[in-house]
Amino acid sequence: MDVDGIVLDIDGVLVDDWDALAGAAEAVQRLRATGRPVTFLTNTTSRSRAGIADALRDAGIEVDDDEVTTAAVVTARHLAAHHVGARCLVFNEGGGTDDLGEITMVNDDPEVIVVGSPGPGAFTWEQLCTALAALHRGAALVGMHRNLKWSRAGSWLLDGGAYLTALEQASGVEATVIGKPSETVFREAASSLGTDPGRTVMVGDSVDSDVLAGMDAGLLGVLVRTGGFRQEDLEAVDGEPDAVIDSIADLPDLLDATT
Repeated sequence: MDVDGIVLDIDGVLVDDWDALAGAAEAVQRLRATGRPVTFLTNTTSRSRAGIADALRDAGIEVDDDEVTTAAVVTARHLAAHHVGARCLVFNEGGGTDDLGEITMVNDDPEVIVVGSPGPGAFTWEQLCTALAALHRGAALVGMHRNLKWSRAGSWLLDGGAYLTALEQASGVEATVIGKPSETVFREAASSLGTDPGRTVMVGDSVDSDVLAGMDAGLLGVLVRTGGFRQEDLEAVDGEPDAVIDSIADLPDLLDATT
C-alpha cells in the first residue's frame, strides 16, 4: 500500500460522541510526522466545519479548520454549480447548514429539496409533505449523504439517508447524493490533499459507505474495527478492503510496514 495522502473518517474512527478513541490523537500525530497530508472526511452535518474542528481539538486531536471536508461543504459547491439562485428547502439540524453558503432557503414552493441530518426539529411530517409535493411538481432532490443510521455510545440512531430514501420512494425522484458513499466526496477529499486517488487511503469504520465506496472512487481502503464496525457487515459485502485493522492506533504501523 504505497500511500501519499490520508483521508480519515471522524465518527467511529477518531471519536465516539466527540470523545477521542484510544490512541487516536497519537496516531494522527504519527501520521503527520511522516509528511503525508491528512484530511478529515465526515457526513456529519449537525455541526459546521469549524465546529467539527473545534470538537476534534477539544478531544486532543490536532486539526486545522480547512483540513475538514464535510458533506455540507461539498453540497454547497454542488448547489452553487448546478442550482444557482434556486429556492431550497433544507432539512438539517444544527450548524452544518452554515456551510451551505449563500443559498436561498425557503419553507414553501421550493425548487430544490436538500436533505442532511435529522434532529428533534429537523423533520416534521408537515415539512416532509411539503417536500413531497414539491418533488411531484418537478423540484430536484439533493442528499448531503445517504447514511441510514449512525452509532453513538453503542446505540444506533436514524440518519438522514432514511428520510432521503423515503422521499425517493414516495416521489419517484432519484436524489443526487453528495456525501459518502458518493464518489464525489471522496474525489473532493483527495483533491484537497493534492494527491492521486490511487495513492490516497480512505480509513473508515463502515465497510460499505466508507471503505468500499472510497475504493470504488479509486482510493485505497482501510477498515477499522471500532465505531459502527460489525463483523457480519464485513462478511456480507461483495468486495474486500485493502486492509482491516483493530483501530486507528494501528494505522501508522500499517503504512510504515507497507511503504
